[in-house]
Amino acid sequence: MDKQFDVAIVGGGPAGLSAAIWLGRYLHDVVLIDSGDPRNWETRGVNGYLGLPGIRPAELRAAGRDEAKRYGATLLDGFVVRARRESDDRFVLEYDPMPTTKAEQDRPGPGTPRRPEDNEPCEATRPVVARRVLLAIGLKDVWPRVPGLEQVYGDRAHVCPDCDGYDARGKKTVILGLGRKAVGMALNLTTWTRDIVVCTNGEPLGAEPEVEAKLAPLGITVRTERVTGITLREGTLRSLQFESGEALGCEKIFFAIGQYPADDLGAQLGCARDEDGHVEVDDVYHTSVRNVFAAGDIVPGPQLGIAAAADGAIAALAIHKSLVPEERKLKRRHAGEEVKPHRVRPQRADDARGEDADAAAPPWQEPSPSPSGATSAA
Repeated sequence: MDKQFDVAIVGGGPAGLSAAIWLGRYLHDVVLIDSGDPRNWETRGVNGYLGLPGIRPAELRAAGRDEAKRYGATLLDGFVVRARRESDDRFVLEYDPMPTTKAEQDRPGPGTPRRPEDNEPCEATRPVVARRVLLAIGLKDVWPRVPGLEQVYGDRAHVCPDCDGYDARGKKTVILGLGRKAVGMALNLTTWTRDIVVCTNGEPLGAEPEVEAKLAPLGITVRTERVTGITLREGTLRSLQFESGEALGCEKIFFAIGQYPADDLGAQLGCARDEDGHVEVDDVYHTSVRNVFAAGDIVPGPQLGIAAAADGAIAALAIHKSLVPEERKLKRRHAGEEVKPHRVRPQRADDARGEDADAAAPPWQEPSPSPSGATSAA
């Protein structure tokens, strides 16, 4: 494409699509590039989305894409491999077009053609030029090495207590994970159930003594045996199988291993990131790089569909204001007003996802990536 867009959005989940809709309503020329490999694709429904209880990810994305197109947004199916800033008002994104995507085919499994560290252009790579960039690239989850886990993911196995803890109320629940992260998730889930076991899959728990000490008074036990499989009966989760041959009955699984950015565009553009790899932003989702914004799961904060959509809307309003010419603006009443600092993720001991430094490791060095693929602009 030879034209220059007002805004280029990378990622077509709730954050990216919400931003595209709002920017279209502001009459901006918007392009959204999406690889069609959402993190939550296998989940049976998006919980807590106002007015749309249990809507499937496919349905939400399809409705959002149709609405964005009605406001004039250009939607491209592709995977962005490189991003560079040529000036404050000119950014170039290079992407590989994708003839078909996992989202279009409504199927599980990997959906993007490249890993995050693979940024070399190929014959099909094409450029997009824009005055502003919004990163809505999302995250990926590191999966435990447990055979059969992919068969129950999204229905009886989850990564987010905030999203899916309600469905675990009163049920036998297993946490697969290590360290502070696993303990934090177990403590969070006590809101809904007290029948909880932490399984470390052949490793020591690895949490500080004062952290581990919180489990026993709540009746939460720790099993360190290696998990060799999952038992299903008539499609229903029944138990975990240990290497010893023993079985542990369970009805719900949550895993807390780690997360990583779906790609490294934030690093390529030089955006400041926290120790978990989240892109740091201010209150209007502007990053540390001028005219680059970020929204959704890639920024610190709750990882909820409805929160991501709100992020995208707030970022869109800020992007619009940044594009309005000076002659159409009023100056601030207080010229010396300070700019708010970039946000970083709050440090909480009871964080459901924990605070282990291991989560900041590069995604291609993690031991076991999600079956949904290592990369996604979702």
